[in-house]
Amino acid sequence: MVRTAVSSSSDHASQDAGDLKSWLLIVAAMACAVPWFVYLALGDVVSGPPILIAIMTGSGIVGAAFLLSWAAEVFQLDVSQALALALLALIAVLPEYAVDAVFAWNAASDPSQAPYAVANMTGSNRLLVGFGWGAVVLVAWLRTRSRAKLSRSAAQSTEDGTVVNGVVTLPAEQALELVVLAIASIYSLVIPFKGQIDLFDAGFLVTLFCVYAWATSRLPSEDPHLVGPAATVGKLTPSVRRAVMGAMFVFATAVIFLSAHHFADGLVRTGKALGIDEFVLVQWLAPLASEAPEFLVALLFAWRGLAGAGLRTLISSTVNQWTLLVGTLGVIFRIGQHYAMNPTPGAGLPLDVRQTEELLLTSALSLFALAMIANFDLSIREAGALLGFFLFQLVGAQIATDRTAFQSVMIASFITGTVYLIATSRDRRTAIMRVPSILRSSLGFGASPR
Repeated sequence: MVRTAVSSSSDHASQDAGDLKSWLLIVAAMACAVPWFVYLALGDVVSGPPILIAIMTGSGIVGAAFLLSWAAEVFQLDVSQALALALLALIAVLPEYAVDAVFAWNAASDPSQAPYAVANMTGSNRLLVGFGWGAVVLVAWLRTRSRAKLSRSAAQSTEDGTVVNGVVTLPAEQALELVVLAIASIYSLVIPFKGQIDLFDAGFLVTLFCVYAWATSRLPSEDPHLVGPAATVGKLTPSVRRAVMGAMFVFATAVIFLSAHHFADGLVRTGKALGIDEFVLVQWLAPLASEAPEFLVALLFAWRGLAGAGLRTLISSTVNQWTLLVGTLGVIFRIGQHYAMNPTPGAGLPLDVRQTEELLLTSALSLFALAMIANFDLSIREAGALLGFFLFQLVGAQIATDRTAFQSVMIASFITGTVYLIATSRDRRTAIMRVPSILRSSLGFGASPR
């Protein structure tokens, strides 16, 4: 009895400490925006130091992104889990949308801004796929090795992403995201050859996202996996929980609205002031700021033995970026043209040679990663290869004497690798052939294929 009471008291103390830590994290995320708010009220935003402005606004966006991520996770308690996962991924990349929207809007009146919209989008996508997918599996594998070995029978009875023999397995229902991502990636190969992202692209990609969102809402639900601050807020009574969740969302949205334009401008001005390629800064630094919370959430899932949930979150985000984000760039550009009194009939967001290379490379990498995961699992070797290719391309593009030639070789390598993986793997071909029946079953249109 005494031992049980002591154990219960210890558990409560540990839980209270965890809750306090979570609330402190929420306050810290909100505090990230305070320096920018103070400077916005008292400083000279127009002629202020660009590095300082980029740091303050970037810090605010990072804090806002964490708040949005936690609020979106808690939102799973109030709607179906399948739909919530799609909304989670959508809301979590809201900072990315805001920064891209600034560049697309500015490009309508200043064509020199057009490359930055594509730079931000391609950098974000390659971080999600090349770094994110691989990192989740590697972290889960390292965590599994540090724990006592799970019995093979117990591990095989779940599809939660437990690493078994160096492999993370996804549930068959994940076919929906993989199919939508494949369609968007294949379609995106066509865009560079048109030389622009226009309203037709917007119509196709946004419609594809709407179909994806509708289909996701039909998928079966499961209990959400809340961790950290999201779990603490989720334990509140429904009315208090919704009020806190709403306050987090409103505050984060306000921070993004007040920071996105100045963050984008600050990055470009910083690059010019320091003699750094502005394209590279926008391509990698901006996505790191806006995607950091999502990476951390996915890696935390992996560390807690839920690599499948972490991988699914990143895949959903990749789908959102390839559909809604790319599609809305053309729409925002056209609206910006209208307000700039500079409409060009039929014109979309223009793509130059470098943007074309980056878009093709990003599409090819997505298809290569999809080929790896086509059999609904990702091994530690495949994750390492994906991460290695990403880092090799990232570094190689900066030091290559002929950047265009290097990028062309990488594009050809990824496409060749995609064909090779599918052509030489019966498991992948079989899984691809089963996708239609899996989708019919998952969406409630037919009997289970299993």
